[in-house]
Amino acid sequence: MTDQPGTGARFEWGLAGAAVLGHSCAVLIVVDVLSFTTALDVAVGRGIRVHPFPWGEQADEYASRIGATVAVGRQSLSPSQPWSLSPASLIRAPIVADLVLPSPNGSAICAAAGATGTPVVAACLRNADAVVRWLIESGYGGIERPVGVIASGERWPDGTLRPCVEDLLGAAMVLDGLSHAPGGLSVEAAVALAALAALPDPVAAIRGCVSSHELVARGFADDVEVAVALNSSNSVPMIQHGAFVNVG
Repeated sequence: MTDQPGTGARFEWGLAGAAVLGHSCAVLIVVDVLSFTTALDVAVGRGIRVHPFPWGEQADEYASRIGATVAVGRQSLSPSQPWSLSPASLIRAPIVADLVLPSPNGSAICAAAGATGTPVVAACLRNADAVVRWLIESGYGGIERPVGVIASGERWPDGTLRPCVEDLLGAAMVLDGLSHAPGGLSVEAAVALAALAALPDPVAAIRGCVSSHELVARGFADDVEVAVALNSSNSVPMIQHGAFVNVG
């Protein structure tokens, strides 16, 4: 069976993995370190309700319909539009009540998973410990209430999933905290956790990975530094009534 039965903490990649584990897990933890869940952590930590939405032109229409501000791509930042998928921009941007934060990976996964009614929580390096504490205190991690950890991944030019270092390590940090949960780790989760054990400095690994080099080359080195601020946040973003709010 593809849903890794009989275990308390499970691991998969991307939208398809979230769909599979969403049917059998009591909660999904979505990880998209560069940058959706990091940007989300920053925004929710400032008291902003964040609405996940797939990347595309319909985000403007959706934001208008619900009376929210819509974030733009990094390259479209301007003084009149200071909200974007860039975590560093959201540290500086004015606080708004509701923000539609589209992205092609993490946000799309969260929107799809949230629409099924499965509880969805967002994790990154900044809040991994806070998310684990909340999961354990809430009674997740046993066979009866398993946790599904989803590494969002990136995309190749043809649209297929590209597994990436940053999301693998972000997911592994959550799984590390769940390694002693009563239900135990699935084999897939244990293999993901082994990647963390193999690296003496996961923060340096993320700084050195392809995704980080891409952001630095595009002029967004600050986003990498915001993303690798390990356990600097106590926020636990969870979807409630269609938007992420802090339940930590």
